[in-house]
Amino acid sequence: MTKKSVPSMVKDQQLIQKRRAQMIKGAVHLFIEKGFHRTTTREIAKESGFSIGTLYEYIRTKEDVLYLVCDAIYDQVTERVRTQVDLTGTCLEQLESAIRAYFMVVDEMQDEVLVMYQETKSLPKETLPYVLRKEQEMVEMMESLVRTCVKEGVLVLNEQETKLLAHNILVQGQMWTFRRWALQKQFTLEDYTNMQIACLLYRSKRGE
Repeated sequence: MTKKSVPSMVKDQQLIQKRRAQMIKGAVHLFIEKGFHRTTTREIAKESGFSIGTLYEYIRTKEDVLYLVCDAIYDQVTERVRTQVDLTGTCLEQLESAIRAYFMVVDEMQDEVLVMYQETKSLPKETLPYVLRKEQEMVEMMESLVRTCVKEGVLVLNEQETKLLAHNILVQGQMWTFRRWALQKQFTLEDYTNMQIACLLYRSKRGE
């Protein structure tokens, strides 16, 4: 599945990146407050700090903005997790490091992750598979670490359980955002992360 090219009337790539970054930031704020369908392109332009005419120099439709938002968020989350994972310890330490890094990034990008979780379904059918594939790549990153632990005998999981654990890691991280109204009143991020790691991994450890 190839990345969608969003047409722009502007040729300066640095300016395109700058304006679209402003657009993404403004759109995330509005999508959190009002939702994608109730937000207008005029409101996105105003929130981004430029006119509606300028907005349409960089995108064609409101759906283009949502696509750019989702694409950018997945890229940021994936890249930040990859760069923060400590790969110097045992396979289990590496997996725990990846979970901690993922949960921390989710915490730092709460609004963006919440938009991604809530509004991906609103993407047009021609762009939805690409964005969902990026989600799957995040699952596969965790799955690879889980699989190494299984191969080394540290975790005892069959194939289906391995895949499910990778999905569960992502969902439990996302839950910190979409249940934040309750969870963040009861737990610190560190406590939440430690408890989730225990729940996710404890029963899968050999001999426990």
